[in-house]
Amino acid sequence: MRGEPSCPKCGGRVRAPGLFSDAWQCDVHGTVHPLQPVIPPSVEALEVVVHRTKVPVWMPWPLPVGWLFTGVASAGDDRSGGRATAVACTGPGPLGGMGELILVAEELGVGLGARYAGIDGPDPGPYMNVEKPPQAKVLAAGRPTPLWHVARTPDDRAVFAGEALGLWLWAVVWPEQSGLLMYDELVLADLRDAGAEVELVPCGALSPRLLEK
Repeated sequence: MRGEPSCPKCGGRVRAPGLFSDAWQCDVHGTVHPLQPVIPPSVEALEVVVHRTKVPVWMPWPLPVGWLFTGVASAGDDRSGGRATAVACTGPGPLGGMGELILVAEELGVGLGARYAGIDGPDPGPYMNVEKPPQAKVLAAGRPTPLWHVARTPDDRAVFAGEALGLWLWAVVWPEQSGLLMYDELVLADLRDAGAEVELVPCGALSPRLLEK
């Protein structure tokens, strides 16, 4: 596990601001909000992200039966604050076996959600048909939030996206059949508003999905 920031879009190395640029730079993607090193899941790791982010930190709450919090990632630096967050949860899939879910909240153009979705980003708009009814709905911070299926993703996952609190909300689920989870009208809490309840989050082992390029 690397201990240095990386590009949220490709996982490549980034250059810190310096004499010639006041922004983080990726050789492939230019100016980016750096993805901070992913650390093992714990209440303390969650609190670090919650306190520095400018975007929601979404988690199903309460978690589905048997599910655990399995990691958190954040893109942004100390100066700009977190501009994208990704929360991973793992538990029994609706059709058996283990399911994994990553929820991403991000500003336009960050590209972290597209990376986990396995598509060319940075945003889901070109891959969604919002002329059709949404395929799933969640309750995000108490508000009904439609999510549309994201097309042209790898076969091993199901991806949904929409808008919540004026920002992109992505839900990426492995394996693809565990996407059935998203038809149960999950209730998502923004952990920035959870207060002391954050200490009740059950933690599991770090999801390797958060580290994928």
